[in-house]
Parts: sequence; C-alpha cells; structure tokens
Amino acid sequence: MIILPAIDLHEGQCVRLRQGDYATAHIVAESALDTAGDFRRQGACWMHMVDLDGAKSGKPQNASLIFDVAQKSGLHVEVGGGIRDMATVELYLEHSVSRVILGSAALRDPGFVKEAVGKYGKKIAVGIDALGGKAAAQGWTEKSQTDYIDLAKQMEALGVEFIICTDIQQDGMLAGPNLEMLDKLNRAVSCNIIASGGVSCLGDIQSLYDLGLYGAIAGKAVYTGALDLEEAVIACQRISPRPPKTHRVMEDELGRYFQKAELLPAIVQEEGTGDVLMLAYMNRESLEKTLKTGYTWFYSRSRQALWKKGETSGHIQLVRAIYADCDDDTLLIQVEQTGPACHTGRHSCFYKELRRGR
Repeated sequence: MIILPAIDLHEGQCVRLRQGDYATAHIVAESALDTAGDFRRQGACWMHMVDLDGAKSGKPQNASLIFDVAQKSGLHVEVGGGIRDMATVELYLEHSVSRVILGSAALRDPGFVKEAVGKYGKKIAVGIDALGGKAAAQGWTEKSQTDYIDLAKQMEALGVEFIICTDIQQDGMLAGPNLEMLDKLNRAVSCNIIASGGVSCLGDIQSLYDLGLYGAIAGKAVYTGALDLEEAVIACQRISPRPPKTHRVMEDELGRYFQKAELLPAIVQEEGTGDVLMLAYMNRESLEKTLKTGYTWFYSRSRQALWKKGETSGHIQLVRAIYADCDDDTLLIQVEQTGPACHTGRHSCFYKELRRGR
C-alpha cells in the first residue's frame, strides 16, 4: 500500500481543515516545498495536494506553488481542486504533476471524465467525497443525492482506474477512517481505492492495509506527530493481503526499486528462526511473480532466466513479508522454508565460518 502525505493549500498557505469547513483552516507548515522535502526524506514517494481555493472557485488558484513542488520535490504529486476542464488537466500534467484528481466533474460532467481518461489513462483519478453516503461537490459545500458507490460504478464504467474516497465526517478529526465505507467501495468496483480522511495513527494505516487498498492519504496526523510517516511507509512496504487490481498498479509500486539497477539483491531470511538462508537476485519480473504467487522467484545471472525456488527439489519458500532497505536497492524476504535452503542440503547457504569474534 502506498502512503500519500497531504498538503492542502489555502491562499498560498499549507493548511488543514476539519470536516471540510474552510472556517477551521489553520496553518500547519511554513513552506510547501520544504514540507515535501521532509516527506521524501521520510520515505514517501507520492504526495497528495489539494488546491482548496480552486475547489471552491472552479479553477486553479495555487497552481504556481503546486508546479514548484511537483518539479523540485522529487516526489510523484497528485493534485485535486478546481480541475474541471481539459485545459486545466493539461496544464498540470505539463508541469510535472503525475496524476490529477477530478472531483465535482465526476458528478456534473461525466463526459469530461471519459475524455480525460481516454487521453491520459492512469494519470486521471476521481475523488469521491461523501457525507452520509452521498457524494458532495464544489469543495464539499454542496451535497448531492447520488450514492457514493453508484458514482464509483459510473466512474468504473468510464475507465477510471483510481478513486480517492473521503468521508467528510472523518476528515481532519483524527477519529479513524470509515473502514466499513472503504471496504464496501473496494469490494464494489475494480478501481484502485485510495483512502482519505480520519487517519490518526499507525493502527489506522494497518487497518487500511488489511483491507487491501491501493493507498492511504495522511494529513493532520502527520503534522501533529500522531503518525510517524517513516514508520507508516515502512509498515506498508510488505506484501499486500490482496494482490493489486491491475498490472499497472504493480508497475507503479515496483518502479521505485529499479531506478538504480535492473537487478536487486534479495536476502532470504527464515521468519521463525531469523536465520539468513540465502542471497539471490530479482529483476522486476521475478519480483512481480513473487508478489503474485506468494512464493519466491529469482533471476539467474548465469542462465539469464527466471527460476522458482524449490521447483525441482520441492524445498519451496512461502513468502511471509518483503521489506526494502533505506535506499530501496536491497530486499529482505522473510519466508517459511520447506526443507533445506541450500543446494548442498544444508539449512542455510551461509555455513562456511571464516571468523568468530572473541
């Protein structure tokens, strides 16, 4: 699951609201760019930004600041608020924004959503903000009579791959996300769901992770210190209990690990004992197969081919967790090992002792 720390912009300032009420806006950070840099240092790869003024006015109001963050932060940035025509979509995408979020347009102009998705595909997301199960629009100032799941199904039919779902009653309250609402939505559509609103602690992140969601947005909890962003990112760098809904999503999640090289060293550790069993290498395809099947697959540098551990010997490795190191260039794979891990018949490949300390 991907964690997206959030920055909401109001009159050029980084703010947070309670339940979407603009009267509750209070400044939470001095500089959007500096804050984005902090997010990156804590391990985030994506960031969620909202132009609150744009959401109310229907056109961008803080675009130059958003461009600056998208171009200089080193993060993938998704942006929502006031994006209601193709010219605005193109404006953001031309200035290094990775994904734009269509909100009110989903209710009022589904033709525009279809056009945007048809042209830009996964660079388009739809934001569904719900109050009492009904979708809201115009910066949350107007409530419709459209059920949030019905709207999601309409968006799915238009080809939308990403939906950001916010329970307005939970937003900014640090009272926990609406898990029932999110689970129903995730089960109702094939779209990849990003949860927004109410995240208060690491436990909430774990609960969202257990639902098999694609991502979770964290705002107020990060600023107050109730949620340690680095811990949240680390907690979500494991095998999801449910596989990604589309291959494209898996590509998005795995891309960060292959920016430096095509092969990653993978340290295999027995979960029950903590013993280091072996070292092998993974390319993108073998990592994908490992994630999809739940058993270890590697890449042989000598044969230049994929291989599944235990395919001939029966000494398979059932994957329990996968972690990345601080630089995202080495993997630790915790497994349940069947039989010996080494081809010599030994439990571990690391049996040749060179030196022992006093």
